[in-house]
Amino acid sequence: MEYMKLNDGLEIPAIGFGTFMIPADGTTYETVKTAIDLGIRHIDTATAYFNEQEVGQAVKDSEVEREDIWITSKLWLQDYEYEDAKKAIDLSLEKLGTDYMDLYLLHQPYGKVDEAWRALEEAKEEGKVLSVGVSNMTPKLWNKWVPDFDSIPSVNQVEFNPYIQQKELKEILNPLDVKIQAWGPLGRGNADLLNNPIILELAEKYGKNAGQIILRFENQEGIIVFPKSLTPERIKSNMEIFDFKLTDIEMDKLRALDTGKGSHDPDAPGVGEMLMNAFDVHANE
Repeated sequence: MEYMKLNDGLEIPAIGFGTFMIPADGTTYETVKTAIDLGIRHIDTATAYFNEQEVGQAVKDSEVEREDIWITSKLWLQDYEYEDAKKAIDLSLEKLGTDYMDLYLLHQPYGKVDEAWRALEEAKEEGKVLSVGVSNMTPKLWNKWVPDFDSIPSVNQVEFNPYIQQKELKEILNPLDVKIQAWGPLGRGNADLLNNPIILELAEKYGKNAGQIILRFENQEGIIVFPKSLTPERIKSNMEIFDFKLTDIEMDKLRALDTGKGSHDPDAPGVGEMLMNAFDVHANE
C-alpha cells in the first residue's frame, strides 16, 4: 500500500474502499471485511450512507489493528449548526465503535458551513478526529467558505475521473497542499470511459484492465481514490496499480480526455435546498 502525506503531516492510504450506496443489511459488513482481508486500509463512509455501524463492526472484527486502518466519515447538512455538529460527531464515533476518526468531512458545502467547520476543528483539538476536510467544494464554493476558516482543510472530496479532472480546483488546492479525494474515480461505471480507445490501448500494453489504468492515472496525478465494488476479485484488482507506471506522454493523453463536466454540479441552482431536504439521517434513531 502506498501513502500520501496530508498538509497536517498525517499519511493517508492512497487507495481505499468506498461504501456509498452499499446497504446496511449485512452487505456493508461483509464487503468491508473482505476489503480489509484483501489489504485495503482506508474505508470511506458517511452519516448519510447509513452504514457507519457495519463499517465499524467490520473494522473491529478484522485481524488488523485499529490504528492501521484509516476511517473517513462525513457530517450531514442537517447537523451543521454548531451544537448539532458536536452531537453528530459523537454519534458517528458511537456508531463506528471507535474513539477517533482518522478523517471527518463536511459532506456538502451548504447551510451553516462555518458553524460545522468550527465543530470539526474543535473535534480535532480534542482528538476525536485526526484530520478534517470538506467535500463537493467547487472553486466558487471553496472561495465562499474556506477563506473565513481558521484552518485549511486537509482534503476536498470531489468527483474526479479522466472526464472530470478538476483543473481549476487544483489550481486553488495545490498551493495549499490540499489533497483531492476522488468519488466516482471510475466514472460510476461509465461505459464510454471504460471503453475509451486510449485507455483500452494502455490496458493492453500493460496487461491491465481499463479500471486499473484509470486508477493508476489518478494515483500519479496525486489523487486519493476509493473505488467501490461488491466483488472480491474486483476489489483486489483495483488495488493492483502500483506495479507499473504510465509515461509522461501517456499521462498527457489521459489528461486530454478531460471534458470539465461531471455527473454532479454543486454550483447548480437549488442543489443545496434539494440536498437539505433529501432525507433525515436521524429518522431511525
